[in-house]
Amino acid sequence: MGELLKGKPVADAIALEVKKKAEELKAGSIKAKLMIVRVGEREDDLSYERAAVKRMESCGIEWEVTSLPRDISQDEFIKKLESVNNDKSVHGILLFRPLPAQIDENAVKHVISPEKDVDCFNPMNVAKIAEGDKTGFAPCTPTAAMELLKYYNIELKGKKAVVIGRSMVVGKPMAFLLLGENATVTICHSKTENLEQVASEADILIAAIGRPKMITDKFVKEGAVVIDVGINVDSQGNICGDADTDMCRDKAAFITPVPAGVGSVTTAVLAKHVLKGCLIANNLI
Repeated sequence: MGELLKGKPVADAIALEVKKKAEELKAGSIKAKLMIVRVGEREDDLSYERAAVKRMESCGIEWEVTSLPRDISQDEFIKKLESVNNDKSVHGILLFRPLPAQIDENAVKHVISPEKDVDCFNPMNVAKIAEGDKTGFAPCTPTAAMELLKYYNIELKGKKAVVIGRSMVVGKPMAFLLLGENATVTICHSKTENLEQVASEADILIAAIGRPKMITDKFVKEGAVVIDVGINVDSQGNICGDADTDMCRDKAAFITPVPAGVGSVTTAVLAKHVLKGCLIANNLI
């Protein structure tokens, strides 16, 4: 039976470090601040917003929410985002996506300055991940997965890593982050042939495809590490991941649960990124 890699101790360790540094900055009259930009009131956004706010407060980071109507025009949205971006008191901007259909994401990707782009929306930060340049920001979720692997001392160098999922939010940046730690990486997706076979050769298996409990023991190599990034709702209305945890534990040495796995680390990474943005703005790094 594989060991569960719980997210809480990882998140607590990150948050403790962030809080300590935030308090040091406050002693010098510097206050780190996050601005959350939300269009409409999608329940997923509101849920993450509540979790993010709770985390910022526990870490001593100031926060504010800019809530915009769902029917806002693209021009008006860009004006609002530019205003937030130009606010010198704001060190990190979290923009909830996807945006409504009337707003072209490609038209707004460059509005948020790379130095405030704490969840990697600006293409400049995307390029930095690909280059292995750690001065920018990677998306919070794959960064949380990497923090979890680091905390539990999971060796990546020379290991075969398979990432199932190719989104710009998780799959692709996850692959680049793993490459940065010298893993040998394969990206799979819905059109990959012999997916089970490819996955079952992985030492590190990342499930990020957005399908409830799709990953079963047939995808898992004996003794592998399974990192489940998915957050779904099953047929009984319960939160579950992309992996069937109980089935996969029969073969995996380690697996992250859902909930209480990668997702619980994400807001701590967000706080860490806001702090980094504050340090950049004040020429402290």
